[in-house]
Amino acid sequence: MTLDLARLLLFPALMAFAAASDLFTMTISNRVSLTLVAGFFMLAFAGGMAPYEMLSHVGAGALLLVVAFTCFALGWMGGGDAKVAAAVALWFGFAQLMDFLLYASLFGGALTLLLLQFRQWPLPYGLAGQAWLARLHDKQTGIPYGIALALGALLVYPETEWVRAIDLAHLALR
Repeated sequence: MTLDLARLLLFPALMAFAAASDLFTMTISNRVSLTLVAGFFMLAFAGGMAPYEMLSHVGAGALLLVVAFTCFALGWMGGGDAKVAAAVALWFGFAQLMDFLLYASLFGGALTLLLLQFRQWPLPYGLAGQAWLARLHDKQTGIPYGIALALGALLVYPETEWVRAIDLAHLALR
C-alpha cells in the first residue's frame, strides 16, 4: 500500500511544486530534480523494475539531459527547467517521452503567447506590489517553462506503468 501511495503521489506532487516554484520565483530548486531522480530509483527498485528497463529509463533521462542542456547553453531555457525535463524523462522512459515532449511544447507555446500578451498590458496598481507578479510581467524576464513541463508531465503520468501498477482497489479498502 505504501508503494502504491508513493506511485500515486510523489511524482505529481513534485511536478506541482516545480510549476508553482517557477511561477512564483522563476527558479526550480535542484532539490526538486534530485528528489525526482531519487524517487524514481527508490520506486523502481521497490517495484521490481527489471534492470534492462531501468537502463532504458536512464538512457531517456540522459538523452533529454543532453538536449535540454544544449537548449540551456543556447539561452532557450533555464537550467532548472533542463534538469526537471531530464528527471521527467527518467520517469517516463522512451515509452512516454515523445508524448511528454509534445504536450510540454504545446503548453509552453501557449504559455509563451499568453505571457507575451500579458506583458503588453499595464499591470494594475494594486497588483504591481506583488513581487512575483511584477517579475512575471517584466518583459526582460524569461518564461517559467517549468509550468509547461509540469502540465505536460501530469497529463502523461496517468498513462505510465507507474500508475497502471497501482492497486486502486487495495487503496480504496484502507
